[in-house]
Parts: sequence; C-alpha cells; structure tokens
Amino acid sequence: MSYLSPEFAIVFLLFLLVYWGLQRWVHAQKTVLLLGSFGFYALLDWRFAAILLVYGALVTLCAQRIATTPAKRRHWLIAGIVLSVGNLAAFKYYDFFRDQVQAVMDGLSLGWVLPPLDILLPVGISFYTFQAIAYLVAVGRDGEKPASPFDTLLYLSFFPSLLAGPICRPEGLLRQLQSGEQRHVLEADLALLLILSALAKKIWLASWLADAWVNPLFANPDAYHGLELLLGMYAYALQIYFDFSGYTELVIALALLLGYRLPQNFNQPYLAVSLREFWRRWHMTLSGWIRDFVYIPLGGSRHGWWRTQLNLFAAMVISGLWHGASIKYLVWGALHGGGMVAQNGWEALRARHQRLPQLPPWLALVITFHFVCLAWVFFRADSASDALHYLAGLGNFKPMLQLNVVGGFVFAGLCFAFWRYSNALRALLLARLRRMPWYVKPLPLASLVQCIILLAPSGVPAFIYYQY
Repeated sequence: MSYLSPEFAIVFLLFLLVYWGLQRWVHAQKTVLLLGSFGFYALLDWRFAAILLVYGALVTLCAQRIATTPAKRRHWLIAGIVLSVGNLAAFKYYDFFRDQVQAVMDGLSLGWVLPPLDILLPVGISFYTFQAIAYLVAVGRDGEKPASPFDTLLYLSFFPSLLAGPICRPEGLLRQLQSGEQRHVLEADLALLLILSALAKKIWLASWLADAWVNPLFANPDAYHGLELLLGMYAYALQIYFDFSGYTELVIALALLLGYRLPQNFNQPYLAVSLREFWRRWHMTLSGWIRDFVYIPLGGSRHGWWRTQLNLFAAMVISGLWHGASIKYLVWGALHGGGMVAQNGWEALRARHQRLPQLPPWLALVITFHFVCLAWVFFRADSASDALHYLAGLGNFKPMLQLNVVGGFVFAGLCFAFWRYSNALRALLLARLRRMPWYVKPLPLASLVQCIILLAPSGVPAFIYYQY
C-alpha cells in the first residue's frame, strides 16, 4: 500500500481515530502503533514483518548482553554489528558478490560453481539496519541504557520512517518512544503544509519529469541530441530531489500527526557551492551516519592529510555500494569520493599559494551542480556501460533549439530561483495557515490537492528510494 494511495489515506485517518482515542493510556497507544507498524509492513509481504521481528529480537538480545556483561561488552557490540551487516549483505548483496566471485573462478578455470539463490529483499532493510547499528553503538560505546524489547521493536519498525528513512538515531526517535508522557499532535499546520508540498513534488513534478524527459531519454539516448541529453541530466537531478525530499516531507508530516519528530533530511542541496556542502544538505541522515559509523571509525582526519583523503574516498564508495549491488553505484560513489578529494586538494594548494584564485560562489554552484548531475547519470542508468553511452551522446551537438528544450531549461532555472526563497515562502505560508480558522482550512487545502492531481500524470507513482 503506497503512502500516496487513497486507500492509505483512508486507513491512516481511521488509525488516527483509534490511536488518539487511547491518548490517556500511553502504553496502549504505543501498542497500537507497534501493531500498526508491523501490520503495514506485513501488507507488503508477511515475510518482511517476520524477518524484521526476528532481527529486532536478536538486536535486543545483543543490546541486553552488552549492558549486562561489561567484561564482554566489546565482543557483544562487535557481534551485533557483524549480525547486522551480515543480515544486510545476505539479503541485498549475495547475488552481486556471487557474480563477481564466480567470474574470477571461471577465469581461473577452477570449475567451482556458487549456487544462485532466490533471496527475498525486504523493503527498507538498509534503513532499519542502520538504525539498529546506531542503537548498538550507543549502548556499547556511549553507555546508553538498553531500551526494552518493546521500544526497540517500535524504534526499528516505526512505519513512517520504515520504508525509506530518514535514518533515525536513538537519541532522537528512541528517546521519544521511551518517554512516558502523553503524546500530542505536533504542529498540525506544518504537517498539512508538508503534505501539500510532498504531493506537489512527487505526484506532480517528479512524475511529470519522469514521463516527459527522464524515462524516454535514458531508454533511448541515441534518438536525442546533446542539448536534450543535457536537459535529461538536469531532469533526473530534479526528479530524484522532488521524489526523495517529497517522500521525506510526507513521512515527517505523518510522524508529526502521531506526535513524534523525525530528523530533517534535505536542505536545498542544489544550492551547494561544493561537494562537501552538497552532502551536508542531501540525504543528511545518511551522510551523517556514514560520517559517524564509517568515516570516523576508518580513522577520519586523525592520521594526516593523505590518510584522511583515503578514508573519505572509501566512505563514499561504501555509500555508493549501500545504494545497490551494482558496479554503477560503486562508480557513482567513487565519483563523489574522487570529487571531494580533488576539492580538498585544491583547497590545500590554495592554502600554500595564496595567489591562486578562489571561485566566485555562482561559478562554484554551477560546477558543483553539473558534477552532481554527471554522477546522477550512473545512478539512473541501467548499467555503468549505459551511463557511459549516455554521456558520450552529449557530444552529439546540433545547433537547434526546440520549444520544449527551451522550456525545460527555463523550468530548471525557475527551480533554482524558487529554492533561493523557498524557506522564506514556507514561513510566510505557515504563518498565514496558522491564522486561518480551522473550519476554513479544508476548502483551500482540498482545492490545492485537486489542482495537484489534475496537473499530475495518472496513476500512483512509487518512490525511488523504496528500492534501497
């Protein structure tokens, strides 16, 4: 059941009636939330819920053993992390590594055959695995008291963030779940505004970009000239932003309506003037997780400049592999890692030679955006070779401009102009909405939803990040 479907909207409203009817009974309310989360997951596939239940029980066991056996705290922490990484690898990466190892064995004429397995990949497994690792580290390294099995399961299965994040930390979501205080709807007006923004981004803009530009161009790049392919790169960059940031706004709104706060995940990433800044603005919960649980454990910046760059590059390659078991994702991560290393090298060179010019912010923004767009081609294409084929087509320049191409470039420019003032616009709209009487709000909100539906392509689109 998609978060965007009318069926989900109806079920969620009915769920809210039951949920808030139990407001005075905190544990009963949380029980309904836990059952609702597992029930929602089981609607996708009952095996998803069963896998999560077993995994959650094992995480709970490891956390309890970490806390009750100080002499073996480190051993149980390592065991919990190995369990989590192994569980993720088995479901998500077995076929990928099997193919690579099998190719090596075939090349050596060993005659060994690794069996292919039809492995079910649970939706959202990457996200709840990362949350579990953050929880185990908080207990094992930071001395946090382990949560009850009930709260641990609810932390891992909390349905607004279960399928595609944002990745929550124990000090955020788990602390809220452990609180014995009565919950209240948080910022209902903000939640409504976020839902409207999410619908506009996903149902209308992301779907329109996919249908009009991205899917046709990436399916057959040979049929288009260089300017159209360049616009296709821009279109996919905009599509994936509208898609994923729209999803994040929707689930943050659902959590607010349930009385919980989820972390911010996007902050106008295409206004970044460097790759480092881009990753501070894009999928912020993932980049923060990679920093804290991959980059810093590898050594961070503690062992000299060159080791720092190696750690940074390795962290970005791992980030690429996290997105999928494919060479194209490794290339995507390596491009971002190499780009950040090159950026750091340029900054180090400028520090030694003060006469070297500093790029003006507008030019740094243009370069950063185009580098990100180029890397997105590997992310979107079916394979690394298809991505290279698409990029080669950019050289097929023809001195001609169709009206739709001009319109596409204008639309991209308008997006940047809008992002420049979007935070101020949101604050203004929120202030107006808060001053509006509650009985007046349904009419304009329903009218806006209807307009979005009329402008959007038909059908209920899936979110891109469900596959990661």
